[in-house]
Amino acid sequence: MERGGPAAGGSVCMCQTVFPAHANHRGELGAGQLLKWMDATACLAAEKHAGVSCVTASMDDIQFEEAARVGQIITIKAKVNRAFKTSMEVGIKVTVQDVLTNVEKMVSVAYATYVAKPVGAGKVFFLFSSMLQYTLAIERRRIRLGYEQVFQNLMQESNKEDTFEEEDAVSTELTHVQSIELVQPPHANHHGNTFGGQIMAWMETVASISASRLCRSYPILKSVNMFKFWGPSVVGDRLVFNAIVNNTFQNSVEVGVRVEAYNCEEWIKDQARHINSAFLIFKAVNDKGELLTFPRIKPTTKVSCHSQDYSNIAALAHLAAKPGWEVTSTLDDIKIWTHEEGDVLSLKVEMQVKIPSHLAFSLLSDFTLRQQWDKHFLTCEVLQAVNEDEKIYYVTSPPITGHKPRDFVILVSQRQPCKPSEPYVVAVKSVTLMSTPPSSEYCRSEVLCAGFQIYSDCNSSCTVCYFNQVTSGVMPYLAANLTGSSKSIEDTALECIKFLELKGSKY
Repeated sequence: MERGGPAAGGSVCMCQTVFPAHANHRGELGAGQLLKWMDATACLAAEKHAGVSCVTASMDDIQFEEAARVGQIITIKAKVNRAFKTSMEVGIKVTVQDVLTNVEKMVSVAYATYVAKPVGAGKVFFLFSSMLQYTLAIERRRIRLGYEQVFQNLMQESNKEDTFEEEDAVSTELTHVQSIELVQPPHANHHGNTFGGQIMAWMETVASISASRLCRSYPILKSVNMFKFWGPSVVGDRLVFNAIVNNTFQNSVEVGVRVEAYNCEEWIKDQARHINSAFLIFKAVNDKGELLTFPRIKPTTKVSCHSQDYSNIAALAHLAAKPGWEVTSTLDDIKIWTHEEGDVLSLKVEMQVKIPSHLAFSLLSDFTLRQQWDKHFLTCEVLQAVNEDEKIYYVTSPPITGHKPRDFVILVSQRQPCKPSEPYVVAVKSVTLMSTPPSSEYCRSEVLCAGFQIYSDCNSSCTVCYFNQVTSGVMPYLAANLTGSSKSIEDTALECIKFLELKGSKY
């Protein structure tokens, strides 16, 4: 990051002496404290440039090259490199200086993205920066946006259950750590939004504890990868941090951290908002400063499904792959299966359809067509197109005797197969949108995990499997069927087959 120049309107420099309160047991500046300072300095640069309040959106991969010790001086310089209408990239450069020797060393160079929160009408930012940084910023933005798709693809591939056999491998279940923090006023800005740096510091703490369970030492943070905010948190929220070791690489270990937020009402109902995820890389040294070797680990699905950032697609694949599905009903081209695990009931409806799999996928992935065959969909509208493969819908369902009408805000994700043997996938789960709050007219309900897997049988037919992990919001519509007094599931499946074959015949 360059100094001075005409971009001074969006640049900030902060100097801070490292005191014992900022340091760990080794007398080194804690990584969490440094992340808080970096975020605060970068946010000030963004707000200085934009003229409005800003919040952290993401941090690019952060590498830590040098440790700062008690008594040394940390200098953090932040400058806006480029703006993209309502967001901007801020470059951050961190150095450490020893006051006795006057030697200055590089600690870290990072890039953060901030989103403006203007009062009233939106604002377009005008940037005066060096042409080099201006050009490079757009390239880094392309990489950032590409990360999300790459990560989703990796999660889809890694969800396949592989056998892992190694005698000395340590179960990841032993590294699972959960921590809960209450957001207080000192943790937030003047708008009440939690500081991104504060969340990063809490994440570093829980990840460090997770990593320490493998090395029996005090881990040292070396980098932070794929740090992104998916939603805000405010004063009064309870933040739940789940950390687990994803893998070890001889002298380093990767820890995945997922952060969920709850307000008072959500806390009582156990309705989480996923606000952040990241991957933190640690190393560990002994008393002589020699790198320690981490043991091999054995993944444990039971823990990781709660602690890692599983995608919508991967969650459906995990549900479909569970052992113990039992056939409860068979009718011509329809089979109904159920699966019980503790107090969780899941439903599977298998349908044989005489159209090509790609046509079934195209028709079932468009939820605005769902009303034509599913009587449980009263209305359905698109609230937001996240990208070409994901949309957020608002759905209302008709009232059942003794119950209010229900509404849902759902994320629908679609994926095409990478191999002929893999299915087309349409995955569904509930999400929270601040712009669509619950209303007194409807009972806001939740879809934990649902969707379709569509397998090709031949060029002219396919098998469509519908899954639903039943929640209290869905149970009233299925209760009569499960007790045998109604055939609504079979009737809906027949309507689905009829709809698909009718529409498919027109292509």
